[in-house]
Amino acid sequence: MSPRKARRLPGDVPRRPRRARRTPPADRDSEESAARLGPPQLQEWPDGEWVVRQVPGSAAVKHYRCPGCDQEIRPGTAHVVVWPAHTDGLAERRHWHNACWQRRPRRPGPSSKR
Repeated sequence: MSPRKARRLPGDVPRRPRRARRTPPADRDSEESAARLGPPQLQEWPDGEWVVRQVPGSAAVKHYRCPGCDQEIRPGTAHVVVWPAHTDGLAERRHWHNACWQRRPRRPGPSSKR
């Protein structure tokens, strides 16, 4: 038998509490949370100008769906937030995996036929 084998503890033995997940305080205002993000950068692509902001893993606290691969971006995963430069960004911003955003020009669009 392996010395590291996990065994169930009897019901009357107290268990060690699990590590709590860190959640940001609810009273933080938007300026403080924006300071944790990277500065917005203007990038030119063949389909126009985009504002791109890096989101470090420590600042990613929600689930998002990446439009590039249609996979989930989990909390704690570093990614980018992107919106067209000609808008204020609130309604049109999208969260992308870093690699999906970089591969975007080489990938066929949703309307093109494969």
